[in-house]
Amino acid sequence: METADKIIEYIRMNKVSTTEIADCLGKSGALSGVYAISQGQFQVGRVRWVYAYNESNWDVHEQVREVEKGDIVYIEAFNCKDRAIIGELVTKYIIFYRQAAALVTNAKMRDAHRLLKERYPVWCSGFSPVGCFNKKNEASFDKTIIRDRKERIDGSIMVCDDSGVVVIPKEEMTEEFYGKIEAIEAQEDIWFDCIDRRKWDTFDTVCLKKYREV
Repeated sequence: METADKIIEYIRMNKVSTTEIADCLGKSGALSGVYAISQGQFQVGRVRWVYAYNESNWDVHEQVREVEKGDIVYIEAFNCKDRAIIGELVTKYIIFYRQAAALVTNAKMRDAHRLLKERYPVWCSGFSPVGCFNKKNEASFDKTIIRDRKERIDGSIMVCDDSGVVVIPKEEMTEEFYGKIEAIEAQEDIWFDCIDRRKWDTFDTVCLKKYREV
């Protein structure tokens, strides 16, 4: 098993939170302004990066045909103003028919009532009834951005829960990082034992770490 798959499996089996993963990344890694649309959702998987630009989602329709089972589809929007990228139709296709684990976007979504009712695993910046146009762009998308995202984002790992979305970069998909996740899980168990069973306060537990003296 590849180290990346090992990390994904451990996070999935133990439901390691985005909070803990961000701590492992030095209090970083979160996608800004992206939130779960339904409570109680938890997903982790490899990123399938998809782009939309110039108020069009034509390229989204084309790219999501390549989504594979277990992918977390990340739609990054460029110059789409305040328009929703997609709605229920494309979401259903991605989640049910392509069998993606989740859909994440830095933009808004439409059809909120349906997305909420069906509890789709979606993380986005909000909702809008005004969508993008499914019209092909006349201008080509910036190849520099494509190259950059393919190198950095596509194939990385995303962890998604009620707190938001955290990205584990490719360079962190190592045995060392796997060890950090195991260690932080063990630390959380110790901290809660100190608070719940030993009835210590958080200063002794978190700051002074007095459990090391016991």
